[in-house]
Amino acid sequence: MSTQVVLPRTMQIGEHSSHALPDVLATLGCTRPLIITDGMMVKLGYAERLQSVLSEHNLSADVFSDTLPEPTVASIQAGVSTARDGNYDSIIALGGGSPIDSAKAIAILARHGGEMRDYKFPRQVDEQGIPIIAIPTTAGTGSEVTRFTIITDETTDEKMLCAGLGFMPVAALIDYDLTLSLPARTTADTGIDAMTHAIEAYVSKKANPYSDSQALSAMRLIGPNLRRVYHSGEDKSAREAMMLGSTLAGIAFSNASVALVHGMSRPIGAHFHVPHGLSNAMLLPEVTAFSLPSAPERYAECARALGMAEVTDSDEVANHNLIEALTLLNQELNVPTPEQYGIKRQHFFDVLPQMAEQALASGSPGNNPRVPSADEIVEIYRRLW
Repeated sequence: MSTQVVLPRTMQIGEHSSHALPDVLATLGCTRPLIITDGMMVKLGYAERLQSVLSEHNLSADVFSDTLPEPTVASIQAGVSTARDGNYDSIIALGGGSPIDSAKAIAILARHGGEMRDYKFPRQVDEQGIPIIAIPTTAGTGSEVTRFTIITDETTDEKMLCAGLGFMPVAALIDYDLTLSLPARTTADTGIDAMTHAIEAYVSKKANPYSDSQALSAMRLIGPNLRRVYHSGEDKSAREAMMLGSTLAGIAFSNASVALVHGMSRPIGAHFHVPHGLSNAMLLPEVTAFSLPSAPERYAECARALGMAEVTDSDEVANHNLIEALTLLNQELNVPTPEQYGIKRQHFFDVLPQMAEQALASGSPGNNPRVPSADEIVEIYRRLW
């Protein structure tokens, strides 16, 4: 059995790697880029910083900053109009997963037309959109190296998974210096997202030797450094490790898959506007406990790679430690329950059947070591309360 591995054409990794942007544009033969980002990146001066780097090479870039924390069909359409009207030959996606995901969707729709729902999984979107250079500013989503984007249909409260080669950026500039200003809450949420990517890629039914190597390396970087960056955001060595770990985790799941945590996480985000990494964190201990009996050896390796178990521990001991450590990690990183987040109990319980169906429809739960029924998904949701 062979595995197709897909990566950006170019990756520049390390401090100040974002300064290589003009050279990357030159290699692509692009001279008219559009920066797609969000208001915070503009406020922090990151978009202007890129414009300054470009101006030193006699290049200019307009900015579209109206992306949303949870991209919607409407927000994407606004970006599509901007991209079409400006006749841009490339897109610079600057920010966390939401601006990068937005840029991926905009790049496809601006070139090929149609509506976002036309590109929803299980369709494989392999046609190429406007070339994207991704510059992540969080160590979490790994979106800079994945062939996926997730867009919410606000009319149905559904997070649509869209997949295919067309969503892979042509270049990624992975500059951990851009993460130094992240607040602790965002650091924690995105960090757990990255850890979840690595774990799910490793236990997925679509795991392969290539994705395994990336996932294990990611866990070895994330495990000892997530708490460090949460408690001390200026810790450069920990920030660098988390950034690389996030990218490797993104490569792992893009070339394998995510599984039940992500399948169940998307409906929580769509219905209750919980940030994606945070809803992953809410789910990770319970979903791991549910799934573990179907892949005990794999989960034990995760525990060891994350530093939650000793190399000499038996699988049984390692898995016990894993569940306990994930629960304690949520406590240390102040991950709220749905109730603590402010979700109304009756509303939450009323939509559980719908969320379970949406989770299954995404396809991700089918990659889980233990594939759940809709009733089992509802029960896991209940346990979160």
